Amino acid sequence: MRAQRRFWGKAVGLAIGGLLAILSGCATAPPPAEQGRLVWPPPPLTARIEFVRSVTSEADLGRETTFFQRLLNFLSGEKPTPNRIVEPMGLAVSDDGQRLYVSDFAHSAVFVFDFPAKAFARIEGLARPVGLALDAQENLYVVEQGKRGVSVFNRQGERIRFITDPGIERPTGIALDRARGRIYLADTGHTQSKEHTVKIFDLQGTLTGKLGHGKGGGSGQFMFPTYLTVDGEGNLYVADTLNARVQKFDPGGRYLKTFGQGGDCWGCFDKPKGVALDGFGNVYVADAGWSNVQIFNQRGQTLLFFGGRGPIPGMLKNPSAVAIDKQNRIYVADYLNHRIEVYQLVNTTAADSLLNPSTDSRKEVLHTIGRNDAK
Repeated sequence: MRAQRRFWGKAVGLAIGGLLAILSGCATAPPPAEQGRLVWPPPPLTARIEFVRSVTSEADLGRETTFFQRLLNFLSGEKPTPNRIVEPMGLAVSDDGQRLYVSDFAHSAVFVFDFPAKAFARIEGLARPVGLALDAQENLYVVEQGKRGVSVFNRQGERIRFITDPGIERPTGIALDRARGRIYLADTGHTQSKEHTVKIFDLQGTLTGKLGHGKGGGSGQFMFPTYLTVDGEGNLYVADTLNARVQKFDPGGRYLKTFGQGGDCWGCFDKPKGVALDGFGNVYVADAGWSNVQIFNQRGQTLLFFGGRGPIPGMLKNPSAVAIDKQNRIYVADYLNHRIEVYQLVNTTAADSLLNPSTDSRKEVLHTIGRNDAK
């Protein structure tokens, strides 16, 4: 993973160097062949993830610039704008992909970006908002750590109910199983907490059960669980952050498998947080420590990573949440860059999720990384 970070640092350096040459009018330094695009993996490999845009404030509703223009804006220094994202902690995307919901810890608010309507709204007065989820009516579920519960808002931004339980200590992530009428709430707990769990509620707010066989590193145990997601079959994915892994459970709460492990290898985590699935069932995990997003297939094999630590558009600094819409557009809460980064899955079919050991794209990428590090 250190080799990966060095590789992407060199790639970014080359991009900025090429841009500065263009700005200075150097005729001997033509722009890169992929000018205007930031993709993973890099050419000549087939691009799978393309950076689309950054969302930093309501001002971004009226513009959709190229990567090249965003890089120019970054280097020249853009002035702060009203309603600027400061500490994005939670994300949710409407079923039609038109509205993005962002919880901002610093603002104690949720920002609502309606892209087609170019409209912006805020839900104010929240107590340390973190995880977000939407139901079929697009009611918004907001985890409020300060209140140890979940506030539910309708489309007009009116609070319609509050869900809590005396056993909740420090709620963080939330996911809804619409088909089964369940709310999953990650209770991250504290250092002295005896149990770190995922609590299960019905949609009326009644506690019906919990996941977690005590605090620890065994299968079905958690050490500071944070973010959650549910797939189309009702399976639950839990970012088990300080165990440096993601655990998968079936709708009955039975442990199924683990994605990733601690370390600095390909497919390893430091502090995994946001977790989401694309339309092919691949699992995307935002890692706050490595400042990237890693992609796994359902076999647990690592397909690709994108992002990498840095300030320029498309790079990340300590990402938290991740969400994916039905068009396979990927939203990442870029916590220390104070923005949402938006990417698109491209050139990909279901067959690309099945790795063939003889043509494993990971080996091609690792070979590319090694070749560049040797220079």
